[in-house]
Amino acid sequence: MKTFKLVPVFLLLILASCSTVSVYSDYDKNVNFASYKTYAFFKPGIDKVEISDLDKRRILRAIDDQMQAKGFTKSENPDLLVNIFTKAREQVNVNQFSAGWGYGWGWGWNPYMMYGGNQTTVSTSTEGTLFIDLIDAKKKEMIWQGEGVGTLTKNVAKKDEKVAEFVSKIMAQYPPVKK
Repeated sequence: MKTFKLVPVFLLLILASCSTVSVYSDYDKNVNFASYKTYAFFKPGIDKVEISDLDKRRILRAIDDQMQAKGFTKSENPDLLVNIFTKAREQVNVNQFSAGWGYGWGWGWNPYMMYGGNQTTVSTSTEGTLFIDLIDAKKKEMIWQGEGVGTLTKNVAKKDEKVAEFVSKIMAQYPPVKK
């Protein structure tokens, strides 16, 4: 009976672990975020971002979608300037598995690993970080920064989805909830 009560807990943990983007944010506690209604992209900063133009456009479209969903209007004379910055690094994962005689996994004798066996697999992935900065256009001061960290994909069919996940999770932190 106790195992049936634990099943929903395990399912919840599995679903929570499916989210591959961790998000963080920081902000100026003296700012009234309700006063901002319009935005534009900070072109000089965005032009310096060292990613492909295709990925840059994906990110900017996703930010546009999120800002408009939050009630912001794009403007030539904005209250907020939106800037982005990215970082990437290669992750190397090494997994070792031992089978055969001695202590370890399972029971019995394995004829294919007569003398015991070790299997090592090495895989690589790219971990990316996306920073979204919101800058007060009049004061030229950053008022909010969101950061998302997660595994990137090279699969073109999934790139839009991955970028949308990064941006939506980051922008869910805006406006900050003052405590």
